[in-house]
Amino acid sequence: MNTLYRSTRETASHTMTSSQAILQGLTPDGGLFVPVTLPTADFDFEQLANMSYQEVAYEVLKLFFTDYTAEELHACIDAAYGNQFDAPAIAPVTKHGNQYYLELFHGPTIAFKDLALQILPHLMTTAVKKNHLESEIVILAATSGDTGKAAMAGFADVDQTKIIVFYPKDGVSAIQKQQMITQTGDNTNVVAINGNFDEAQTTVKQLLNDPQLRQRLADHQYQFSSANSINIGRLFPQVAYYVYTYAQLIHQGHIKNGDAVNFSVPTGNFGDILAGYYAKQLGTPIHKLVCASNRNNVLTDFFNTGTYDKNREFYLTSSPSMDILVSSNLERLIFYLTGEDPLATAQLMQDLQTKGSYTITPEMRANLADFWAGFVTENQDQDEIQHLNHAHHYTIDPHTAVASAVAKQYRNATKDQRPMVVVSTASPYKFPQAVLTAITGESTTVDGLTAVDQLHDLIQTPIPPTVTALRTAPVRHNRVAAVDKMGATIESILNLN
Repeated sequence: MNTLYRSTRETASHTMTSSQAILQGLTPDGGLFVPVTLPTADFDFEQLANMSYQEVAYEVLKLFFTDYTAEELHACIDAAYGNQFDAPAIAPVTKHGNQYYLELFHGPTIAFKDLALQILPHLMTTAVKKNHLESEIVILAATSGDTGKAAMAGFADVDQTKIIVFYPKDGVSAIQKQQMITQTGDNTNVVAINGNFDEAQTTVKQLLNDPQLRQRLADHQYQFSSANSINIGRLFPQVAYYVYTYAQLIHQGHIKNGDAVNFSVPTGNFGDILAGYYAKQLGTPIHKLVCASNRNNVLTDFFNTGTYDKNREFYLTSSPSMDILVSSNLERLIFYLTGEDPLATAQLMQDLQTKGSYTITPEMRANLADFWAGFVTENQDQDEIQHLNHAHHYTIDPHTAVASAVAKQYRNATKDQRPMVVVSTASPYKFPQAVLTAITGESTTVDGLTAVDQLHDLIQTPIPPTVTALRTAPVRHNRVAAVDKMGATIESILNLN
């Protein structure tokens, strides 16, 4: 079956292949690419249980990226998931207490984005050749902390590409910032903005679809694309680790084939949990996808009331990658809830843009049964980190703690005893100050590498090489821009003036 892609906001008459959609990133009408028809899978989980991560990834990606040959996909996968990961399993599944933890932080930037952003450059450069593209690809990305570093690590010095990343100057951890501003690669560019992630993301989406800017780029032999999870080349590789996790639970003897499991996912932009939704649609026995939020609990309210309302106070928390009030990938779920009605989807997205909110119909709400949502306060987040460390000698980062704590909320509220997998999205060494405060119960003013050393003394787990390298890495990026100057900054970087 050939999987083609369409926009969430226009009729299916205009379609693209997967490689074309990966190059495009965002649809011309401002919508997101979705499969015209969801692919079907006939997974043999007994067989998958004995496969490597790379082999499972191929079984998943061949369903979504059908215009790539088997040889091309295998080459992309092998290049993406190799010795740049410090765990041969790539995404190990461990158990602590009565919950399982899917560890997605063993890649080169110690965050879950590596699972997708190590493969995206290979998918994209292959797509460039397949489509005989002569323009240079300019990857434009907004980041709440992890996407930016992971994208730059993936695209650094990749031929025929440049990458420009915008991040909120005061909205990332010290280690996240240090990782970005020291990023090597002649084609990498990092810009701090005097604003929050939502402002950066909204502006990036507007710039991606600015016809005048697109024409100026074309005049200089450039073409925009995206590394955010709005790009299908970012989104669908994430489906693989849900399928792999289920297979590994069978392999480890924790479940029998066919037993349903739950996943609790720390959720900001909705891409990670949406990948779980697609995994379920492919036949992975997932009972509930638990949407876990921090104080910026716009998604919790949406799932519990049917109203999405971004008109609320924005909080800076110890889990900054989730400090988001406009969850872009939710549009794809909305599209499915409408019965794949692009006009209804476009209207709801227009309401969000103009009014700041929208409310779905009762019929649409009835189709949200795959999800359960909850949120935690900062104190509850810290309590969960402390509990795992003290009771099970297992140290987690603040984002994982959100998912771990909300998973327990779900179990208490529903009495559901099915196995629960907490999606662990970052190393604790990426947020050392918050983790130190949580474990010791005492507020600390140290941050950055000093906090890393203190945390290491406390937990005695190896400091990842990517963090150690920051000690001597020179600062290479120091641009700062106002939100309304992001377009001008891009033009300056690309010498379009």
